[in-house]
Amino acid sequence: MSKKTLFLILVLFTFALVLTACGGGETVEVTRLVEVTRIVEAPADSGATDTTVPAPTGDTLTAVRDRGVLKCGGNQSVPGFGYINPDTNEFEGFDIDFCKAIAAAVLGDATKFELRPTTANERFPVLQSGEVDVLIRNTTWTISRDTSLGFDFSPTTFYDGQGMMVRKASGITSLEDLAGGTICVQSGTTTEKNLADVFRALGIEFEPKVFPDADTTREAYDTGSCDGFTTDKSGLVSQQILLSNPEDHIILDETMSKEPLGPLVRHGDNNWGDIVMWTVNCTIQAEELGIDSGNVDSFLGGDDPVVQNVLGETGDLGLAMGLDADWCYQVIKQVGNYGEIYNRNLGPDTPFNLPRGLNELWQNGGLLYSPPFR
Repeated sequence: MSKKTLFLILVLFTFALVLTACGGGETVEVTRLVEVTRIVEAPADSGATDTTVPAPTGDTLTAVRDRGVLKCGGNQSVPGFGYINPDTNEFEGFDIDFCKAIAAAVLGDATKFELRPTTANERFPVLQSGEVDVLIRNTTWTISRDTSLGFDFSPTTFYDGQGMMVRKASGITSLEDLAGGTICVQSGTTTEKNLADVFRALGIEFEPKVFPDADTTREAYDTGSCDGFTTDKSGLVSQQILLSNPEDHIILDETMSKEPLGPLVRHGDNNWGDIVMWTVNCTIQAEELGIDSGNVDSFLGGDDPVVQNVLGETGDLGLAMGLDADWCYQVIKQVGNYGEIYNRNLGPDTPFNLPRGLNELWQNGGLLYSPPFR
């Protein structure tokens, strides 16, 4: 549909609604019309690569249950977060476990999910079109993505920041040392825009070399095509182990941005958004209470009303979302609490050994905090 045709339709609708308003009718539809026009096109600087109008969401919970499987948009090339384990040929990672957690909450079975691997450029159209039910793929929460693209972000599951990797032998110890150099970066990401903004602010000239996905970006850097390689620091850690000689590279101390990462869903189905949000909160609340996959059964039948609410022994917290009363119990039992998910994929027993840092519970100086289960 051309912009002129769309404009004419909007004018006619608005005129009809004004007549209705003059006759004493409600004017709320005018607000809805404006809302539709707001999400048709994203701002030029939004970081989006697709401006498709989000598909009608309908009742996502019913659709998932009728289908019998949860469809997640994810990653297959970021070890620790989303990748295919070469030994099992199965998807694994921090983000994958949150997909499993939603499947456990909704379907009672953490294995009932399908992962649709996406690149940075296609991830938003895949969610907008309804091809997937939720996107859980190292995606940064920004205002334009949350509004102009018609998405809702769930609680942040990983607080990150953009970093820079260089070769030890290069002698580079700061961003300023990259003046006149080349930097490998992935297209369609906040990383690409942050890089340009930060270096402009520092007055540094550089040549960006842009690639479509994480694998090709890493491979170009590994073969010497670039002096630096930039992405989220967590991504740099996971990509470093895939380099030909990981020990030959370092990640600079400087953090170039704030990168809160987490699941996102389409606007228009508030209940589905609640389910995804409270599934994340379930894993955090469980860790706060000291409940994990190994001891959760020992908490059943206790007297603590907070624990009873979390595990669904009392109250109707799950029923209010259309879930079974024990939905959070199933998440904890089948997938684990936040700490288990983190340690299993990123912790000291993994090749990454990433300190929790900001991803610690609030009691331990981090940013993770679950609203009350009441």
